[in-house]
Amino acid sequence: MSEKTLRKVKRQLPLYLMALPGLIYLLINNYIPMSGLVVAFKNFNFKDGIYSSPWCGLQNFKYLFSTSTSFVITRNTLLYNLVFIVLNTVVAIAIAILLNEIKNRFFVKSFQTVILLPYLLSIIIIGYLVYAFLSNDTGFVNTQILRPMGKEAINWYTTPQYWPFILVFVNTLKNFGFLAIIYYATVISISGEYYEAAQLDGAGKFKQIWYITLPFLKPTVIMMVLLAIGRIFFSDFGLFYQVPQNSGALFSVTNTIDTYVYRALIQLGDVGMASAAGVYQSIVGFVLILITNLIVRKISPENALF
Repeated sequence: MSEKTLRKVKRQLPLYLMALPGLIYLLINNYIPMSGLVVAFKNFNFKDGIYSSPWCGLQNFKYLFSTSTSFVITRNTLLYNLVFIVLNTVVAIAIAILLNEIKNRFFVKSFQTVILLPYLLSIIIIGYLVYAFLSNDTGFVNTQILRPMGKEAINWYTTPQYWPFILVFVNTLKNFGFLAIIYYATVISISGEYYEAAQLDGAGKFKQIWYITLPFLKPTVIMMVLLAIGRIFFSDFGLFYQVPQNSGALFSVTNTIDTYVYRALIQLGDVGMASAAGVYQSIVGFVLILITNLIVRKISPENALF
């Protein structure tokens, strides 16, 4: 090692030491467990363990595609996630811009409370609160809205047609706060000189948002969308399992790959099949990220993730 390289290493040694705990965590939590991927290709049994169980090739993967519900769970997983990505992005950007306008107009100095508000609102939307609204006998919607209006109460947990809208609404309330904070951090980093110059040129608030705010948000939006696309074959287990109360009458609109595999694992105890599903979801997500990033790089190279 040359003297110049040695000096460079010594100069950056504090940075390496600061990164060491995170690297150790990634190694233990993310990379070492990847050796267990072999379970997806084995007829796993607890007696022989992971590495001594007999190989079965791609038999575990066939389970996902050989059943009558394979089309339904794939359709539900993909379509819900596509709607979630678009709607959550639009709502989060709108909230971020709105928060920035509130801060500027009312001169909020301690805006930490302001940016935490949507996040705090989003994390309280969980399964039991949804049940409190939709319970057949005591739910708020039936007892306080429908019946006083003279309408018949709805048995929500046996009526599938309402649940695509319910799940989309609940997911938006649950997730928009986190995304709004990320986009808000980008918005407040935009120099005020751009807006002052736009005002001098006669640009109104809408044009300032369209020609200044949104272009600056573009790289962040692309990065967040790419990360979301990487998990497009995964679903929020709590949203699709706990919120509908695991109601069999709703499986046609609430059953996704994750909930299907979980139910199969509980009923059959097939660890190999569950592992195969995880491998399948991860590989497809990785390929989709590569394809999407390639498209972005062709259209706008400076905004590509890599």
